[in-house]
Amino acid sequence: MKLATLREGGRDGTLVVVSRDLARCVPVPQAAPTLQAALDDWGEVCAELASVYRLLNEGEYPSAIPFEPSRAASPLPRAYQWADGSAYVNHVELVRRARGADLPASFWTDPLMYQGGSDGFLAPRAPMLAASEDWGIDFEAEVAVITDDVPMGTPPEHAGAHIRLVVLVNDVSLRNLIPAELAKGFGFFQSKPASALSPVAVTPAGLGTAWDGRRLHGPLTTYLNGALFGRPDAGVDMIFDFPTLIAHAAKTRSLGAGTIIGSGTVSNRDPATGSSCIAERRALEAIDTGTATTPYLRFGDRVTIEMLDAEGCSIFGAIDQEVRGYEGPTP
Repeated sequence: MKLATLREGGRDGTLVVVSRDLARCVPVPQAAPTLQAALDDWGEVCAELASVYRLLNEGEYPSAIPFEPSRAASPLPRAYQWADGSAYVNHVELVRRARGADLPASFWTDPLMYQGGSDGFLAPRAPMLAASEDWGIDFEAEVAVITDDVPMGTPPEHAGAHIRLVVLVNDVSLRNLIPAELAKGFGFFQSKPASALSPVAVTPAGLGTAWDGRRLHGPLTTYLNGALFGRPDAGVDMIFDFPTLIAHAAKTRSLGAGTIIGSGTVSNRDPATGSSCIAERRALEAIDTGTATTPYLRFGDRVTIEMLDAEGCSIFGAIDQEVRGYEGPTP
C-alpha cells in the first residue's frame, strides 16, 4: 500500500491513497483525514485503506485524481519525533579516517543516533534553503521507517512489528557548522535544518521482496545536477537494521505513533557504487589523494533522490530539490 499527503487542508495536509504506479490517488476522509490520524488508529483503519488501494489499482475508483508530486507534502509534514541513526558504519569510518580520527570499537556494536527537528519536513519538491553557501550545504540520501506506538524497552526481536511505513529521506546537513557544534559536546542543532521525505510512504508489504523485515534492499540513486552521484544498495553493509535502531531509540522512552527512525547516510564498502552525500565523496578524495576537491552545494544546484524497483519504476517517487539562498523571513 502506498500513501501520500497533499499540501491542502491545513498544516498536516490531506491523506491520499496512491496507486502502485504513482499515477493516481484518492482522498480517504472516511478513514483518516491525515497520515498522523491513520497512524494513531492504524489497527482500525489499515484494512479500509488497503481496500481502497486494491480498488484503485484495479481501476475501480472513477473519482481518483492524478497524483502530482508537485502537490505533495512530505507524507508526515510534521512529526512528533525524528531520530536519525548511523546504520552504515562504513560511512562513519570513512569520514573519520579522512580527518585522521580512529573509529571506536563501540561504533560497531552501539548505534549512533541524534534527535532532529521534526516540527516541519520540507515537501519533496520544495527548495533546500540556506543563508550562505559558506555553511557547507550537503544532502544525505537515506531510508527511514515510520512506527506506531513503541513501548519503552521494546527489544529488537519485537521492534520490527512496529514498522508501519517506509520512506526515503534527504537529511540536509550544513557541514561547516558541525565542528563548532560538536566541540561544545552537546550535539547537532544549527547544522541540521529541515529534512525532506519522499512523496510517497510505502507499507512493508507493498515493497515485496525488497523488504526482508529488517532492511530495504535495492540501489538508492542520487543525482546532482542530472549527473549520477551514487547508487549504493540500501540493504548491503547496513550494520544496524531498523528493528535494532528502533530498540535503541526506545531503550529509555516510549515512541509515539508517527515516530520516524532514519538509517543515516546509505553507504557501501564498494566505492564503485558511489556515495549518498558529498561529505563521503570528499572523505574518499582526501584518503586517496590527500585533498578533498568536490565542493559542497551551491545555490542553483539540484539534488534528486529516488529508488526504482526491478522493473525500473519509482517506488517512493523522487525527492527533487533545488538549493536556494534564504533572504530572511517575510516582514
